[in-house]
Amino acid sequence: MPVGGDLFCIRPRGVLRGAVLTLVFAGVLATAAATGSLPREESAARPAGTAGDAGKQSRDRATVDGAAVSRAAAAAMADGKSGKQAAEEFVSRSGDRWGAVYDKKEYAEFEQALDGAYTGVGLSAGKAGATGVRVTRVRAGGPAGRAGLKVGDRLVAVDGRAVEDLSVSEVVSLLRGDGVPGSAVVLRVERGRAAWTLTLRRARLETDPVTVRRLDDGTLLIKVAAFTKGAGTRVRDAVRAAPAGAGVLLDLRGNAGGLVSEAAVAASAFLDGGLVATYDVEGEQRAVYAEGGGDTGRPLVALIDGGTMSAAELLTGALQDRGRAVTVGSRTFGKGSVQMPSALPDGSVAELTVGHYRTPAGHAVDGNGITPDLAAGERAEERARTVLSGLGGGS
Repeated sequence: MPVGGDLFCIRPRGVLRGAVLTLVFAGVLATAAATGSLPREESAARPAGTAGDAGKQSRDRATVDGAAVSRAAAAAMADGKSGKQAAEEFVSRSGDRWGAVYDKKEYAEFEQALDGAYTGVGLSAGKAGATGVRVTRVRAGGPAGRAGLKVGDRLVAVDGRAVEDLSVSEVVSLLRGDGVPGSAVVLRVERGRAAWTLTLRRARLETDPVTVRRLDDGTLLIKVAAFTKGAGTRVRDAVRAAPAGAGVLLDLRGNAGGLVSEAAVAASAFLDGGLVATYDVEGEQRAVYAEGGGDTGRPLVALIDGGTMSAAELLTGALQDRGRAVTVGSRTFGKGSVQMPSALPDGSVAELTVGHYRTPAGHAVDGNGITPDLAAGERAEERARTVLSGLGGGS
C-alpha cells in the first residue's frame, strides 16, 4: 500500500471556521489526495465524560492554552528563536491529543486539499526494501504520467539529492518543493538497467474522492475516499440516478473525514432531513442536520473499518442510530473533536481542541469509535453484499 505521495505530511487535526466544519484527515491527507489511500493512525481511547463536562474542559483548556501558545511563540521570537517551534513544544506538552501547529504554507495546502485539489507531479512513492524509494502510483494525465513514469520505477534523486536513505515523508517534501504550480523538480529515475534524468513541472491536480460503479448483481457501490468539496453532492446524485430498488453499498473504509458539511449532504441522500450529529464548541451545544427529500427506502449497507474517521464517522453514526443502514466491518477510528485555529505572531496557525461531536443517539465518537452491527474482517465486502441481498438490494 502506498505510504507517500508528492505532498506534505501532517499530524491529525480538525478545523472549525465560520459555517464550515472540518474534521481531521488522519496522518497524510495531502498524500491521500495523491494516492487515493489513507494510512491509519494509532487510536488511544479516552473517557468521553458528559457533554457539558467535555465542553467545559475543552473551553477552559483552549482559552488558557490559546493565549499561552501565542505568548510562548512571541517570547521565542523576541529571543531570535522559532515561534512555530516554541508553539509546537507548548502544544505537545499541553495534553491536547489533536492540537497542532502549522506554518502558513502548510495550512494553505491543507485547505487546498479540502477543496479537492493539490499541487504536485502526480505520483506516489513508497519504500523499496530496506533502502530506496520506488514509484507506487502514477496519476493519469499528471506531469509524471505525461513524462512516461511507471509504477515500479525507482527514484534515485530529487533535485540532485540522493533519496536512498531518506524516509518517504522526506521524499514527499522534496517532491512537493515550494508547492507552486509551474515550478520545476528534477528527478533521477531507474528502470531495470536504464537510468535517466528528467524535469517535471508541478501542476494543480484535481482529486476524485468518490467512485461509483454497478456490481454484477445490480448493487450500486459508492466508495468515498474523503469528504472533500463536492463529495456529498456526488453521493446524493449517484443515489438519485440509481434504478429503483437497487441496493447501495456505501464504502467508507479508509475514509479519514474532511468537511462535515459534505458528510451532511451525503446523509441527505438517505435521510429525509433530521439530525446528523450534535457538537459543543466552548460549551455551546449545536447540531448538524441533513436536508429533506432523501431516499429512505432503498436498501443500504455501510462498510467501515479502523480507517473510517471524523466526518465519515459522523455519517456512519447518523445512518446507524437512525436505523437507516446496516453497518458491516470493524470499529471505526474514534476521532470526534473540534479544533479552533488561532493565528500566531509569526503567521503560523495553532489549533486546540474546543469541543466534541456526538451521534444522534448521544454517543461520543472521540476515543470510542463506532462499533459495526456486523463484525467482519478481510471478507467484509462479501458479507456486506450478502446482508444487502437479504435486505432486498441484490439479486
